[in-house]
Amino acid sequence: MTHGQTAHASILRRIDEAATAAGRPGGARLLAVTKGQPAAAIRVLAGAGQRAFGENYVQEALAKQAVLADLDLEWHLIGALQSNKCREAAERFDWLQTLDRARLVEPLAHYRPPGRPPLNVLIQVDIDAEASKSGCRPDEVGALAQAVAAQPRLRLRGLMAIPAPWPDAGRRHAAFARMRTLFVQLRQDHPGADTLSLGMSGDFEQAIGEGATLVRIGTALFGARR
Repeated sequence: MTHGQTAHASILRRIDEAATAAGRPGGARLLAVTKGQPAAAIRVLAGAGQRAFGENYVQEALAKQAVLADLDLEWHLIGALQSNKCREAAERFDWLQTLDRARLVEPLAHYRPPGRPPLNVLIQVDIDAEASKSGCRPDEVGALAQAVAAQPRLRLRGLMAIPAPWPDAGRRHAAFARMRTLFVQLRQDHPGADTLSLGMSGDFEQAIGEGATLVRIGTALFGARR
Protein backbone atom coordinates (compact mmCIF):
# COMPACT_ATOMS: atom_id res chain seq x y z
CA MET A 1 0.00 0.00 0.00
CA THR A 2 1.40 3.44 -0.97
CA HIS A 3 1.68 6.38 1.40
CA GLY A 4 -1.30 8.02 -0.32
CA GLN A 5 -3.44 4.92 0.10
CA THR A 6 -2.43 4.57 3.76
CA ALA A 7 -3.27 8.21 4.47
CA HIS A 8 -6.56 7.83 2.60
CA ALA A 9 -7.57 4.81 4.69
CA SER A 10 -6.64 6.66 7.90
CA ILE A 11 -8.69 9.73 6.95
CA LEU A 12 -11.71 7.62 6.03
CA ARG A 13 -11.51 5.88 9.39
CA ARG A 14 -11.35 9.20 11.26
CA ILE A 15 -14.29 10.56 9.27
CA ASP A 16 -16.35 7.50 10.10
CA GLU A 17 -15.42 7.71 13.79
CA ALA A 18 -16.32 11.41 13.95
CA ALA A 19 -19.65 10.87 12.21
CA THR A 20 -20.48 7.94 14.49
CA ALA A 21 -19.62 10.02 17.56
CA ALA A 22 -21.97 12.71 16.23
CA GLY A 23 -24.77 10.16 15.94
CA ARG A 24 -24.64 10.07 12.14
CA PRO A 25 -22.82 6.86 11.15
CA GLY A 26 -21.80 7.14 7.52
CA GLY A 27 -23.06 10.72 7.48
CA ALA A 28 -19.95 12.43 6.12
CA ARG A 29 -17.83 11.85 3.05
CA LEU A 30 -14.40 12.86 1.85
CA LEU A 31 -13.55 15.29 -0.91
CA ALA A 32 -9.86 14.86 -1.81
CA VAL A 33 -8.42 18.30 -2.56
CA THR A 34 -5.84 17.91 -5.31
CA LYS A 35 -4.74 21.47 -6.03
CA GLY A 36 -1.07 21.30 -7.01
CA GLN A 37 -1.06 17.49 -7.07
CA PRO A 38 -0.23 15.53 -10.24
CA ALA A 39 -2.77 13.40 -12.05
CA ALA A 40 -0.80 10.33 -10.96
CA ALA A 41 -1.63 11.06 -7.31
CA ILE A 42 -5.33 11.25 -8.17
CA ARG A 43 -5.09 7.93 -9.98
CA VAL A 44 -3.58 6.31 -6.89
CA LEU A 45 -6.46 7.46 -4.70
CA ALA A 46 -8.99 6.47 -7.35
CA GLY A 47 -7.48 2.99 -7.17
CA ALA A 48 -8.21 3.03 -3.44
CA GLY A 49 -11.86 3.79 -4.10
CA GLN A 50 -11.86 7.60 -3.85
CA ARG A 51 -14.19 9.14 -6.42
CA ALA A 52 -14.71 12.80 -5.45
CA PHE A 53 -11.90 15.28 -6.11
CA GLY A 54 -11.76 19.04 -5.60
CA GLU A 55 -9.78 21.53 -7.65
CA ASN A 56 -9.29 25.25 -7.09
CA TYR A 57 -8.43 26.32 -10.62
CA VAL A 58 -10.44 25.56 -13.74
CA GLN A 59 -7.51 25.23 -16.13
CA GLU A 60 -5.52 22.97 -13.81
CA ALA A 61 -8.58 20.76 -13.38
CA LEU A 62 -9.26 20.53 -17.11
CA ALA A 63 -5.72 19.31 -17.76
CA LYS A 64 -6.09 16.58 -15.14
CA GLN A 65 -9.53 15.61 -16.41
CA ALA A 66 -8.05 15.02 -19.86
CA VAL A 67 -5.34 12.71 -18.48
CA LEU A 68 -7.81 10.84 -16.25
CA ALA A 69 -10.69 10.59 -18.73
CA ASP A 70 -10.65 6.79 -18.44
CA LEU A 71 -11.76 7.02 -14.78
CA ASP A 72 -15.28 7.67 -13.52
CA LEU A 73 -14.55 10.58 -11.18
CA GLU A 74 -16.67 13.27 -9.58
CA TRP A 75 -15.11 16.73 -10.02
CA HIS A 76 -15.79 19.62 -7.65
CA LEU A 77 -14.73 23.21 -8.29
CA ILE A 78 -13.82 24.60 -4.86
CA GLY A 79 -11.98 27.78 -5.87
CA ALA A 80 -13.52 31.19 -6.45
CA LEU A 81 -15.38 31.26 -9.76
CA GLN A 82 -14.62 34.10 -12.14
CA SER A 83 -17.46 35.08 -14.44
CA ASN A 84 -15.38 34.29 -17.55
CA LYS A 85 -15.04 30.68 -16.36
CA CYS A 86 -18.76 29.97 -16.01
CA ARG A 87 -18.89 28.01 -19.25
CA GLU A 88 -16.04 25.65 -18.32
CA ALA A 89 -17.41 25.25 -14.79
CA ALA A 90 -20.87 24.37 -16.07
CA GLU A 91 -19.66 22.06 -18.80
CA ARG A 92 -16.84 20.20 -17.10
CA PHE A 93 -17.60 19.90 -13.39
CA ASP A 94 -20.13 17.86 -11.44
CA TRP A 95 -20.22 20.24 -8.49
CA LEU A 96 -19.63 23.95 -7.96
CA GLN A 97 -19.02 24.64 -4.27
CA THR A 98 -18.32 28.36 -4.47
CA LEU A 99 -21.38 30.19 -5.82
CA ASP A 100 -21.37 33.54 -4.06
CA ARG A 101 -23.30 35.99 -6.23
CA ALA A 102 -26.55 35.97 -8.16
CA ARG A 103 -25.17 37.17 -11.49
CA LEU A 104 -23.38 33.83 -11.99
CA VAL A 105 -26.56 31.78 -11.73
CA GLU A 106 -28.01 32.40 -15.18
CA PRO A 107 -24.80 31.77 -17.16
CA LEU A 108 -24.12 28.59 -15.21
CA ALA A 109 -27.61 27.32 -16.02
CA HIS A 110 -27.30 28.44 -19.64
CA TYR A 111 -24.03 26.61 -20.24
CA ARG A 112 -24.93 23.40 -18.41
CA PRO A 113 -25.19 20.78 -21.20
CA PRO A 114 -28.73 19.37 -21.51
CA GLY A 115 -27.32 15.85 -21.81
CA ARG A 116 -25.81 15.99 -18.32
CA PRO A 117 -27.54 15.97 -14.92
CA PRO A 118 -28.08 19.39 -13.33
CA LEU A 119 -24.95 21.01 -11.91
CA ASN A 120 -24.79 20.47 -8.15
CA VAL A 121 -24.38 23.86 -6.47
CA LEU A 122 -23.27 24.89 -3.00
CA ILE A 123 -23.53 28.48 -1.84
CA GLN A 124 -20.29 29.72 -0.32
CA VAL A 125 -20.77 31.77 2.84
CA ASP A 126 -18.20 34.18 4.24
CA ILE A 127 -19.10 33.12 7.76
CA ASP A 128 -16.38 35.16 9.51
CA ALA A 129 -16.78 38.34 7.43
CA GLU A 130 -13.24 38.25 6.05
CA ALA A 131 -12.66 40.96 3.47
CA SER A 132 -10.09 38.85 1.62
CA LYS A 133 -12.31 35.78 1.28
CA SER A 134 -14.99 34.90 -1.26
CA GLY A 135 -18.52 34.13 -0.14
CA CYS A 136 -21.84 35.81 0.34
CA ARG A 137 -23.04 37.27 3.62
CA PRO A 138 -25.20 34.98 5.76
CA ASP A 139 -28.21 37.22 5.18
CA GLU A 140 -27.83 36.80 1.41
CA VAL A 141 -28.15 33.00 1.44
CA GLY A 142 -31.94 32.91 1.13
CA ALA A 143 -32.18 35.01 -2.03
CA LEU A 144 -29.26 33.25 -3.68
CA ALA A 145 -30.77 29.86 -2.86
CA GLN A 146 -34.05 30.88 -4.47
CA ALA A 147 -32.22 31.98 -7.62
CA VAL A 148 -30.45 28.62 -7.90
CA ALA A 149 -33.58 26.61 -7.16
CA ALA A 150 -35.43 28.42 -9.96
CA GLN A 151 -33.02 27.02 -12.58
CA PRO A 152 -33.82 23.48 -13.85
CA ARG A 153 -30.23 22.98 -15.01
CA LEU A 154 -28.90 23.64 -11.50
CA ARG A 155 -29.50 21.65 -8.32
CA LEU A 156 -29.18 23.40 -4.98
CA ARG A 157 -27.33 21.01 -2.68
CA GLY A 158 -26.44 23.19 0.30
CA LEU A 159 -23.72 25.41 1.77
CA MET A 160 -19.94 25.65 1.92
CA ALA A 161 -17.62 27.78 4.03
CA ILE A 162 -13.95 28.27 4.83
CA PRO A 163 -13.97 29.71 8.36
CA ALA A 164 -11.06 31.86 9.46
CA PRO A 165 -8.13 29.78 10.77
CA TRP A 166 -8.43 31.07 14.30
CA PRO A 167 -5.74 29.69 16.67
CA ASP A 168 -8.50 29.58 19.28
CA ALA A 169 -10.44 26.35 18.70
CA GLY A 170 -13.47 27.90 20.37
CA ARG A 171 -13.76 30.57 17.69
CA ARG A 172 -13.51 27.96 14.93
CA HIS A 173 -16.16 25.90 16.67
CA ALA A 174 -18.44 28.94 16.85
CA ALA A 175 -18.11 29.45 13.09
CA PHE A 176 -19.01 25.80 12.49
CA ALA A 177 -22.06 26.21 14.73
CA ARG A 178 -23.20 29.30 12.81
CA MET A 179 -22.92 27.38 9.56
CA ARG A 180 -24.97 24.54 11.00
CA THR A 181 -27.70 27.03 11.94
CA LEU A 182 -27.68 28.49 8.42
CA PHE A 183 -27.89 25.01 6.93
CA VAL A 184 -30.87 24.09 9.09
CA GLN A 185 -32.58 27.33 8.04
CA LEU A 186 -31.85 26.63 4.37
CA ARG A 187 -33.38 23.17 4.61
CA GLN A 188 -36.62 24.62 5.93
CA ASP A 189 -37.24 26.24 2.54
CA HIS A 190 -35.24 23.76 0.44
CA PRO A 191 -35.57 20.28 1.98
CA GLY A 192 -33.59 18.80 -0.90
CA ALA A 193 -30.45 20.57 0.31
CA ASP A 194 -28.37 17.80 1.81
CA THR A 195 -24.75 18.97 1.85
CA LEU A 196 -22.78 21.08 4.31
CA SER A 197 -19.19 21.33 3.03
CA LEU A 198 -17.15 22.35 6.05
CA GLY A 199 -13.85 21.37 7.63
CA MET A 200 -10.36 20.73 6.30
CA SER A 201 -7.28 18.77 7.32
CA GLY A 202 -6.81 20.41 10.72
CA ASP A 203 -10.40 20.57 11.91
CA PHE A 204 -12.61 18.19 9.95
CA GLU A 205 -13.59 16.09 12.96
CA GLN A 206 -14.92 19.17 14.78
CA ALA A 207 -16.78 20.21 11.62
CA ILE A 208 -18.42 16.79 11.36
CA GLY A 209 -19.46 17.18 14.98
CA GLU A 210 -21.32 20.33 13.95
CA GLY A 211 -23.09 18.67 11.03
CA ALA A 212 -20.64 18.74 8.11
CA THR A 213 -21.56 16.12 5.53
CA LEU A 214 -18.58 16.74 3.23
CA VAL A 215 -15.03 17.54 4.35
CA ARG A 216 -12.34 18.94 2.04
CA ILE A 217 -8.94 17.42 2.76
CA GLY A 218 -5.65 17.90 0.95
CA THR A 219 -2.69 18.32 3.32
CA ALA A 220 -3.58 15.33 5.49
CA LEU A 221 -3.69 13.17 2.35
CA PHE A 222 -0.69 14.46 0.43
CA GLY A 223 1.41 16.45 2.87
CA ALA A 224 2.11 20.18 2.64
CA ARG A 225 2.24 21.57 -0.89
CA ARG A 226 5.69 22.54 -2.05
